[in-house]
Amino acid sequence: MTETPLGFIGTGLMGAPMARRLVAAGYPLTVWNRTASKVAPLVQAGATTGADAADVAARSEIVFTCLTDTAAMEAAVFGPRGIAAGARRGGVLVDFSSIAPDATREMAARLEAETGMSWIDAPVSGGVPGAEEGSLAIMAGGSEAAVERVRPVVMEMAQRFTRMGPSGAGQTTKLCNQVIVGCTMAVLAEATRLAENAGVDAARLPDALAGGFADSKPLQLFVPRMARAQHDPPLGQVYTMLKDLDSVRALARETTSPVPFTALAAEQFRLLTVRGGDEADALEIYKLSGPTPLD
Repeated sequence: MTETPLGFIGTGLMGAPMARRLVAAGYPLTVWNRTASKVAPLVQAGATTGADAADVAARSEIVFTCLTDTAAMEAAVFGPRGIAAGARRGGVLVDFSSIAPDATREMAARLEAETGMSWIDAPVSGGVPGAEEGSLAIMAGGSEAAVERVRPVVMEMAQRFTRMGPSGAGQTTKLCNQVIVGCTMAVLAEATRLAENAGVDAARLPDALAGGFADSKPLQLFVPRMARAQHDPPLGQVYTMLKDLDSVRALARETTSPVPFTALAAEQFRLLTVRGGDEADALEIYKLSGPTPLD
């Protein structure tokens, strides 16, 4: 068993399988989640439950977080009995959440000034399958020393961990990732619907196009799920995708960057949110273009 004490806060769709890999690797892990029932499987696997976020931080040299948005992250760090209240001087916070780059920079500077704890923004790409398999791509912002310190632990959950620059660079890179993923989902939904409406079995598109210029991991993974209306377990909630695409548009305005395709994709996901709810699988965007009813 490795001896570095770790903490994990936020054991939802992505956080739970990531935390489970740390337990399996033999790390002493303390976990906490706002909905307490979500940590039960991890405790059964060998993790320890923290009383709150401050307790997790006090027990851990490295604290991982995987939360829904900027507001949730701020509350977990600076709210009553948050991470800052129990932070170890010299500890490291590694945030796997996808949140705004400017908010990340502000909170990172505040946490280090108040507690001496470093902050690495480390959003992930690869979805639930990547979290389960340990094949995530993780893009990081923060000091080189802090990134290298946590690298051996992070690599238990990832196939790639790349430092992109100082604080906020990881979040900016994730927004670039979401431009590609969000727009690709919308385009693949169009192609899938076109095939079905024209009498072609869309589920066979991945095999037919494998190795060609249209081939990609999203093609191979997303199209069969769209064609077969397979949305359980979800690959990702529409709320998360829409949040990220709206963050892209905000950053684009700040940097005078045109993002017309992202804007269109965001509005399609916004419509899906209205029709299917925040927790709908993002791939249900396919249903917007045809007769298949939303659940």
